[in-house]
Amino acid sequence: MIGDCVVRAMAIALDKTWEEAYIELCIQGFMLKDMPNANHVWGRYLSERGFKSYSIADTCPDCYTIRDFCLDNQNGTFILATGSHVVTVIDGDYLDAWDSGSEVPTTVWRRE
Repeated sequence: MIGDCVVRAMAIALDKTWEEAYIELCIQGFMLKDMPNANHVWGRYLSERGFKSYSIADTCPDCYTIRDFCLDNQNGTFILATGSHVVTVIDGDYLDAWDSGSEVPTTVWRRE
């Protein structure tokens, strides 16, 4: 599927089917009058489910990648956002439809 990284990440992180996550994000988007993959829509969706967001410095050439994040975070469920992608990390493994390990995250969501 193309362009469904938000739905995939939410489904994986929250142990839902793709369809469940999609419908819930669509409802959230409807309530906020925006598309389900808009940052503030899925951000609110996660916030309402106990997640908090934190910024990650994205300075290069010493970029902190998704792969680096996984090595540093071997326990827990996280959702990482880059400028154009969203991926779930569970217990140090990023779960994605492609190898996004070299992408540079700017935000991490963690369940508190």
